[in-house]
Amino acid sequence: MTLEILTPDKAVFQGEVTSVTVPGVLGSFEVLNNHAPIISILDDGKVIIRNGKAEESILIKGGVVEVLNNKITVLAEGVVS
Repeated sequence: MTLEILTPDKAVFQGEVTSVTVPGVLGSFEVLNNHAPIISILDDGKVIIRNGKAEESILIKGGVVEVLNNKITVLAEGVVS
């Protein structure tokens, strides 16, 4: 799967991933390979990116996520450094 995390200022992350956990407004949820198409509003929180055994977290300030054909696009209002 490919993941792209974008803010109004820049692209924060682009690359291949095995799974992603995002902070949905009704609770966090994980996106795996061949996930059903979805668009969801995101709360402030951690986007957890996994690639094999490697794990990375990015703190975002709300936004939306779209999952379609194994491409995950997170449009975040901003990121916390």
